[in-house]
Amino acid sequence: SSSSQGAGALWKWHHHWSLCTWRPEADGQGLTLMRACGYPLAFPAFTWEVRANDRNYHMQFKKKFALCLTKKKYAGNAIKTAKYNIFTFLPLNLYEQFHRMANVYFVFVILLQTFPEISTLPWYTLLFPLSCLLTIRGLRDLIDDIGRHQSDRNINSRPCEILSGKSFRWQKWRDICVGDIVRLRKENFVPADMLLLCSSEPSSLCYVETADIDGETNLKFRQALLATHQELVSEESMAAFDGEVICEEPNSRMHSFTGTLEWRGETYSLDSERILLRGCKLRNTDVCYGLVIYAGFDSKIMRNCGKIKRKKTKLDCMMDRLVIIIFLVLLVTSLCLAVASGFWARMFQEKHSYLSALYKHTTPAQQAFFNFWGFTILLSIIIPMSMYITFEFIYLVNSFFINWDLEMYYAVKDIPAKARSTSLNDQLGQIEYIFSDKTGTLTQNVMSFKKCCINGTIYGNFWWTQLVLISHVIGALQGPPHLWSHLSRAPSVWSQGTVVLS
Repeated sequence: SSSSQGAGALWKWHHHWSLCTWRPEADGQGLTLMRACGYPLAFPAFTWEVRANDRNYHMQFKKKFALCLTKKKYAGNAIKTAKYNIFTFLPLNLYEQFHRMANVYFVFVILLQTFPEISTLPWYTLLFPLSCLLTIRGLRDLIDDIGRHQSDRNINSRPCEILSGKSFRWQKWRDICVGDIVRLRKENFVPADMLLLCSSEPSSLCYVETADIDGETNLKFRQALLATHQELVSEESMAAFDGEVICEEPNSRMHSFTGTLEWRGETYSLDSERILLRGCKLRNTDVCYGLVIYAGFDSKIMRNCGKIKRKKTKLDCMMDRLVIIIFLVLLVTSLCLAVASGFWARMFQEKHSYLSALYKHTTPAQQAFFNFWGFTILLSIIIPMSMYITFEFIYLVNSFFINWDLEMYYAVKDIPAKARSTSLNDQLGQIEYIFSDKTGTLTQNVMSFKKCCINGTIYGNFWWTQLVLISHVIGALQGPPHLWSHLSRAPSVWSQGTVVLS
């Protein structure tokens, strides 16, 4: 229900577990969510509560994630982008490798070799090259994942200043928790999504570079609330800060944020202009302070990363299709040969007595069945396993060559080339589309005079008239006012235009 009361209006929403009162007139900075009846939160969407300098408060909350298992509601700031660990590497890697049709095909051929009636070679002789193939691919995936582990370790070990007690202490990124107050200095990266409390700039402005998020190198500014800018002026005031932020749950919307800050009995509205996102770089600002809202995988940039997917190159996809096609052709060929051998055995077995020992106690249909699988094994070499082993060596060695290439070394910043993946080398140089949102990137920013209108007369269009016009304009601007009338009597044959000189 809604009703008018004085200068402002009062709206009330009734929920099955709480009551929300919205008073637009309560403060002048925006909409205010008021608590009612002692419930922890009024509006169902705003269930993320962050209390400054109170780690114990956040530790008590749990949430379900699988069956009856629970985990902390507020995640730590450590991140993990690697796919494997010591226990999951072998099963997960084998699971991924057998998504390749060639490996499934080779296992199928090995299973056929285990039957003595149709076997041409002992099964373990084919198992050895397949094991070599799986081992080489596993080593490549292991090398790539070790690089991810090292990258995660370097990021989680970055130093930062966290308020502990009444002073700031140097700790690592992974030690940051929701509700901590962090001090950032110029050229520092923002370690988590934080509410900007104050900065060393006038009016607590803060300039950040978001190149790691959206690729933009131009600086964007953020500004703290006036209340926190005026009150939080020392480490003692930071340690005594007990504000509480009530906002939306962690999500992947990079450019939106909605919440409120409750402090000293007042409520202040918050939006994305008050938030510093993880991955931003502090620029042109000596010092700033922030309250951690989302940490680790709850931060917006990590929510946009998603899960690591298995990447397949175009060559891998094409090879999978070819394996399926070749296997179907192989089955059809083996079937034709088996049927032909069955007819031959039925028609000519009695004439060729020396073959009777091979087909003793078997019918022509049984002979055709065994011959079908026998031909399948004989023709299975049409997909050579050695070719795939050679591919794996080429991928691995080519990635080393990329790392050793001196012509790809950038001496200005001392950055060598680095192949972060050993399985995507054949994708290099295969550019299909170029996207650009910068008009100045593909064009020249050159200003050229076309036409202008002075005192109702239009000038321009021809290059010689442009020279005369420019001389007239310069003379008119430097001379007495009556020269404007002389300028207006310039030849009327000059072409018409729409640009007005004022």
